[in-house]
This record gives sequence, structure tokens and C-alpha cells, in this order.
Amino acid sequence: MINTDVCIIGAGPVGLFAVFEAGLLKMRCHLIDVLPQVGGQLSEIYPHKPIYDIPGYPSVLAQDLINKQMEQIAPFNPTFTLGERVESLQKQKDGSYHVISSDGTVVHCQVVVIAGGLGCFEPRKPELARLTDFEGEYVHYMVKNPEKFRGKNIVIAGGGDSALDWTVFLADVAEKVTLVHRSDSFRGAPDSAEKVYNLAQEGKINLLLSHNLVGLTGNGKLEGLELSNKQKESSTIPLDYFIPLYGLSPKLGPIADWGLNIDKNAIEVNTFDYSTNIERIYAIGDINTYPGKLKLILCGYHEAALMCQSAFKYVYPDQKLSFKYTTVNGINTF
Repeated sequence: MINTDVCIIGAGPVGLFAVFEAGLLKMRCHLIDVLPQVGGQLSEIYPHKPIYDIPGYPSVLAQDLINKQMEQIAPFNPTFTLGERVESLQKQKDGSYHVISSDGTVVHCQVVVIAGGLGCFEPRKPELARLTDFEGEYVHYMVKNPEKFRGKNIVIAGGGDSALDWTVFLADVAEKVTLVHRSDSFRGAPDSAEKVYNLAQEGKINLLLSHNLVGLTGNGKLEGLELSNKQKESSTIPLDYFIPLYGLSPKLGPIADWGLNIDKNAIEVNTFDYSTNIERIYAIGDINTYPGKLKLILCGYHEAALMCQSAFKYVYPDQKLSFKYTTVNGINTF
């Protein structure tokens, strides 16, 4: 059995920052994640994607951010269980919890923090003829290695932040980039949309708005993407790779059976400290919901900081919390 103060379910950026905030308060952390490495979605789905809204970084690659966070929390010696999914929680007589994984790992802790991002997720797939014929080799729902597309003719489909950001990034990598969107406007950040429009005007990408996907063509190897426009006119564009980026479909998995208040696959929390309806269980990051919720990494950082202030009373019930600024006192490890 692993003994710790705080068990964090999810080792993405928000879970990692919770380790830092807990460490400042002398609370030990153990993290469990179903993925085989730390970093959550940032490492698994878009490690080379630039992120623009992290304070102090005009731009930082997703994996570089995770690497820096691991460096930041190293002094607090967190421990990890990776490649295992949390299956159940068992409350003990003293109020503490046993957190039990799919492989039988048991973690004893005073506080449970759910920082599971979108939970168990899978990509949303377009309804497209012959899509499954080319999955794996020619159809990719995430960009793990941009170099795979160097010098290639690629088509990206979607209108959200991920589609916009990868269009901008891959414009300097691929031989030709075409962005297809069914609407005439984007859902993503206005700044990213402006960059895409500018690239299209400069002739660096091909932008097809108000087009619907029809099907893929090819005999063993992907050759074309069939489209239709508003006038129901059909066309086929050649391509080497197809990257539909329609986001992720979240599934809470076993978390849904723990008695937590759930609203649309997200855990309801009290914004005073991001506690759930069950004592000693908190939820931070994309997996929680509350009025005004923004699914941003920096918002998750804020939630982690307030959560740790509240969790302190369960780890040290006989002590009075006296928070010190790191700018004055530095970082004191255990």
C-alpha cells in the first residue's frame, strides 16, 4: 500500500501544478494516471502544439510545458502510478480514503483530487464514407509527430482551436495544407482565426469554408477527399493525409459511479475551494463545472491553488494554515 497525504487522479498540467501548491504546504502527493506517461492530453495528443496563454511564455510547446512543470515539482518528490485507471474509492473510518486502481494498486490518502481533464476520452469522428478504411496510416485524429507530415499534402477538417492552431503550425511543415470547415466562421480564438485568414490570403494554405465532407477515395492508399459546397456541387481534392480535428468525446468512466454530482460529464464543485459534494474529494481542471467555467490550463492552476488551501485542514487538522509567499520565503522542501 502507498501512503500519502493527497492522491491526485490525473497527471496532466493541472494535476502537476497541484503537486507544487501542495508541496508549499508540506503535503505529499501521489498521482495516478491511465496514460503511460505524465502530461495528460498535452503529452498524449499534441506534444508539439504551441500554447499561447501560459503567463510568462509568449509561446510554449505543450511537452516543454510539462517538462518544466516536472522540473518545478521535483523538489517535492511526488510519486506516480502510471498506466493504471482508478476504479474505486473506499472511505475509511477516520475519513481518509483508499484509492484502488485497475491493477490492484492501493493508495491511502487523506484527500482525493480529481484532475482527470476530460476523463477517459476518444476523438469525435466525422460521418464520412470509407473513413475506417484509412484510419491508422492515413487518417489521424491527433498530431503526435508533425514531422510525419513534412513535405506532404494534408487536409485538416474542423473549426475549433485545435484545427486552427495545427493549420498555422503545419503551414511551415507540410508541402500543402488545406483547412476545410462546414461553416463560414470559426469557433476558435479570434487571433488564431485571423492567422488562418492571413495565411490563406498570402497563398500559404488553402481555405475551404462552407464545405461538407462526403467521403474518402483511394485503393489501399488514400488519394482524395470528396466535398460538397452550399450549392450541393461536388469536388474531390487530392491529399496524402487527412486530419479531422473535432475535439474529444469525454467519458467519466468509473468516476461516474462514485456518488458525485455530475452535470453533462463534468463534476459540479463549490468555487470557494473546488470541493465536490463528498467531503475530502475535490475536482480541478477541465473535469469540473461551475457557473462561468472556462476550460483553460491557467484556470485549472488557480483552482489547484485554492483547493490545496482547503485540503490542508484534512492533512494537518491540528495546525493553523499560515501561507507564505514564495517570493519572500523561496521553496522549502520536505
